[in-house]
Amino acid sequence: MYRKSAYFLFLAVLGLLVIGIVMLFSTSAFAKDSHGDPYFFLKHQSLWLGVGLAVCIAGAVIDYHFWQRTWWIWLAVATITLIFCFVPHLGMRINGSRRWIGFGPIGFQPSEIAKLAAVFFLAWWFARYENATKHPLFGFPILLGLLGIIGGSVIFVAATHSRMERLIAFTDLERYKQDAGLQQMQALIAWGSGGMEGLGLGNGRQKMLYLPYAHTDFIFPMIGEELGLRISLLVVFLFVVVIVCGIVIALHAKDRFGLLTASGVICLLALQAAVNIGVTTSLLPNKGLPLPFISYGGSNLVACLFGVGLLLNIYRQAVLEPANKKHTSLQVRMTPRI
Repeated sequence: MYRKSAYFLFLAVLGLLVIGIVMLFSTSAFAKDSHGDPYFFLKHQSLWLGVGLAVCIAGAVIDYHFWQRTWWIWLAVATITLIFCFVPHLGMRINGSRRWIGFGPIGFQPSEIAKLAAVFFLAWWFARYENATKHPLFGFPILLGLLGIIGGSVIFVAATHSRMERLIAFTDLERYKQDAGLQQMQALIAWGSGGMEGLGLGNGRQKMLYLPYAHTDFIFPMIGEELGLRISLLVVFLFVVVIVCGIVIALHAKDRFGLLTASGVICLLALQAAVNIGVTTSLLPNKGLPLPFISYGGSNLVACLFGVGLLLNIYRQAVLEPANKKHTSLQVRMTPRI
């Protein structure tokens, strides 16, 4: 299983990317009215996909211990760029939230850098202070204080009154179906319309501006409406494959930093997918998280593909490590203390 984990991981991610591009092409045709080009979103996503693949290759080639040595750089970059979201003419306000930094036509979300920076820091901390972190002082308060800087920045950037409105709407979608609960209500209609077989690729109705942002955070219901429950379950299965393969790679990492980094990457991917699927099926309040590898959005796509590259690098180094050395290290770890 372990020898094939990277292979299955690659195929699962490839499958999600293909489904994402196909559904983006289908759901963003209305861009002709808003942008003058029915292929506007598809072209932009294709460019970001190219960048993401390049970053994925870099993550797979560069020794992952490089991120262990430079964690403080990425933590600083994440904090600074989050603050830049509020700098005039640099930070971008979209739908009432300041989550983006823009450089001309290019914009990205600093929170994606922050997620990876937090993974690098946590992996470095618990790898270096493996024994010390068992102490109550090192295990929680100091760590919480260090992460509080970047966490506070994220909260400051994300806090808006619309979060409370979405939470209230979740308790009674029928009552708020014309405002805060509109997306989730229309998503349920999309699921009901698609049924088992779906209406057919390109035949979805909700994308015709009935379901806002059908090509971004709510692309999963569009898969259900056009391709049916079978393909929707296939998407869920592919995410399960990614998660299982990632866990297997993490458990076979050659050192503690690799184990923790791979675990952090898998947690990020799994939580994003779980929250998005939960929101778009009305199991969770509307959060506004994209579906990894599928939703339109360059920053998230690049970050997710970089995470896949990290997993492949951790796998490659574990495979190349001499078997006797690995056996010896594991034997030392498993020696009981008397």
